[in-house]
Amino acid sequence: MQILSLFIVPLVGLLLVRLMPDSRKAFWAGMAVALVSLADVLVKLVSLDPSTGYQMVLDQSWVKDLGISFYVGVDGLSMVMVFLTALLIPLIIYSSADREIPDYKNLLSLVFFMQAALYGVFVSLDGFLFYVFWELALIPIWFICLLWGGKERIRITLKFFIYTLSGSLLMLLGVIWLWLQTPGTHSFDINSLMQLSLTDSQQSWVFWAFFIAFAIKIPIFPFHTWQPDTYVSAPTIGTMLLSGIMLKMGLFGLIRWVLPIVPAAVESWSWLAVGLAVVGVVYAALMAMAQTDFKRMAAYSSMSHVGLIAAAILTADATAVEGATYQMISHGVNAIGLFFVAEILQRRFADREIGEMGGLAHVSRPFAIGFMVIMLGNVALPLTNGFVGEFLMLSGIYNYGAWTAAIAGLSVILGAVYMLNAYRKTTLGETSALSATFTPLTVSEKTLLLIIGALVVIGGIYPKYLMDIAGPSLQTILNKPF
Repeated sequence: MQILSLFIVPLVGLLLVRLMPDSRKAFWAGMAVALVSLADVLVKLVSLDPSTGYQMVLDQSWVKDLGISFYVGVDGLSMVMVFLTALLIPLIIYSSADREIPDYKNLLSLVFFMQAALYGVFVSLDGFLFYVFWELALIPIWFICLLWGGKERIRITLKFFIYTLSGSLLMLLGVIWLWLQTPGTHSFDINSLMQLSLTDSQQSWVFWAFFIAFAIKIPIFPFHTWQPDTYVSAPTIGTMLLSGIMLKMGLFGLIRWVLPIVPAAVESWSWLAVGLAVVGVVYAALMAMAQTDFKRMAAYSSMSHVGLIAAAILTADATAVEGATYQMISHGVNAIGLFFVAEILQRRFADREIGEMGGLAHVSRPFAIGFMVIMLGNVALPLTNGFVGEFLMLSGIYNYGAWTAAIAGLSVILGAVYMLNAYRKTTLGETSALSATFTPLTVSEKTLLLIIGALVVIGGIYPKYLMDIAGPSLQTILNKPF
């Protein structure tokens, strides 16, 4: 029953913020609930024994005749993803501290709804339950993008909805087909699904049913076309949720459900799946270089980075998957940092055109320093959080194929080009007329930049704890030594 607090706390938060008399009190109530949830997760993280498999397990029959259970539990892999969610939610809420947002209480309610659904995705051990939480997580982000998005939000949100729903239906077909193969009383239990003896052709079609669903969510080229417009149109809170946490659902799904259930298909089709991911890495990096809108550049940057993570996972190399798991955490922190920088620029200039800025370092040193630390984490400078996972991923991809690693490694070079160029154009040089109007950072903005910067540095200096937590479960999934 201990695991139920993961769901209870955000659902209480959903109700609490709705009861607040105004937006300001709703903000502080939301922050309090988010910090309580983080504290709850930290207690669970510290008490977890990563070497003993699933813990805090709750297995309650739900639809007995169909073998569906509310079967949840955590191991090292799911615990680090739950931790990432709990860590980022208060930062995402705090990013709105100085803003007047219409219907703010409704917005916060949707954030907590999404938090509970995300927890469900990461702790589900029943295939049908995983699908239910997967779909539940789509509902709040769809409303956030639709109700608080930009001018073309209806068209953009409809495209996003159609993409994700189509992929989800493919995954549902795969889950149901696997359920039909379980002997005796059919079951969606992940342990039963992992023990199935499937032929190579059976594994292949299940692989593609799951892969396409996850590839849309991540996104992986060519299933990505919903992403840039959605990220740009969505309000900053929505973009942070999408890039910082929600896309990790697809990456997590690859590790938790694809690698152990259809390993032969992963081996057979990795050349194509890894190839698509690597193409996306380079394509998105080149697109980021061509952007003049800072937020759109950050959107393509996110796509490039997660493409590399997906490629690393699909190699099924132990070093690459370990690096990918850590990089999911690092990317979550760095992505919300970049989109918060975009939000700061939008607040002051009502514009994010990089070419019209310049010299912000002369106007606001705290902004220049905060942006620089986030930027260095994003380009994987040693001693930042981005370096650890990227080094391990490229090492593992090299074990898979030298040419694949060489092409994937272009992400490091191209990423440095567009990020350093964006920093130069916005922050260095002569102060432009637009930059001269930059108002000082508020206390909350300075605080959030400081926290994100600290996480970038701490994650680069001491990655061992979280990697030790996730390591044993990854070894079990891959059945390979680290």
